Amino acid sequence: MLKDIFISLSQNQFLNSAAKKYGLKMGAQSVVAGTNIEEVIKSIKELNAHGISSTVDNLGEFVFKEEEATQAKEQILKVIEAIHEHKVDAHISLKPTQLGLDIEYSVCLSNLREIVNRAKHYGIFVNIDMEDTGHLQPTFDVLDDLSKEYDNVGTVIQAYLLRADEYLKKYKNYRLRIVKGAYKEPIEYAYQNKRDIDANFIKLIEWHLLNGKFTSIATHDHMIINHVKEFVKRNNIPNDQYEFQMLYGFRKDMQLQLAKEGYNFCTYVPFGNDWYGYFMRRLAERPQNINLVAKQLFNKKTNTVIGVAVGSFLLGRLTKNANKKRR
Repeated sequence: MLKDIFISLSQNQFLNSAAKKYGLKMGAQSVVAGTNIEEVIKSIKELNAHGISSTVDNLGEFVFKEEEATQAKEQILKVIEAIHEHKVDAHISLKPTQLGLDIEYSVCLSNLREIVNRAKHYGIFVNIDMEDTGHLQPTFDVLDDLSKEYDNVGTVIQAYLLRADEYLKKYKNYRLRIVKGAYKEPIEYAYQNKRDIDANFIKLIEWHLLNGKFTSIATHDHMIINHVKEFVKRNNIPNDQYEFQMLYGFRKDMQLQLAKEGYNFCTYVPFGNDWYGYFMRRLAERPQNINLVAKQLFNKKTNTVIGVAVGSFLLGRLTKNANKKRR
């Protein structure tokens, strides 16, 4: 139930607008590396000092105005310049909807082409993040078109998708990030049971480690990480064929430990003002992270409107579910 609540909250436009206005005051500063390029470069340098690379996400998605898509493109180009200027170990992650996929395919492709071209000039990799199933095929189309010109681009395979195995095999010669999946999808498109998702996740990871180009294993699940450690050892898979990935602000001790053990490790580093949807999906994935929010949600007047809205929404959903159980 909590997962459904946070997914719904992530799509609430009123709360998204309020979050932009009040900044990182809902606990998100624990998992979002600031609101500007200077702050994110500082965070990357701190990670690099521990032998950890980064993939940088200028937060934002579901853009419906061309000028906003252009602004997002310009910001990402500035991030690429900053990565090059500061010589940090980092690459780019981005969402096609932030760059105009919901406006017109050609707008998105043009923006992405400029980004990938600039990144290629500096030897920087660009990962195209996957979003909900409504944007799945257009995102693959963008990848296909860009790959005709550039080889510094890859994407994400979501293990909860029923057709994930098919997508993995089609794009095996790409650098791929394999994830469980963070959106709420209907039963006709995705597994609904955690056990099924985990089993498919492991299956996809193993197949790509044996047959693919480069595998980014994105998980905070220590049991899966330990399984992968044993698998790569048993199959003599070299370290330069894969990396572990986790989100900024999550399981910091494990991130440091894996890097210390000599594994390639990459932290997904999000930043920017449009952080609300990202943050709510992180809570949906791991509802116990509500503890990050609870201590800060009501402690300042500027948070009152957000707190009241969230509280009302949660209370309404809980009441609705309680009434259903009585019937």
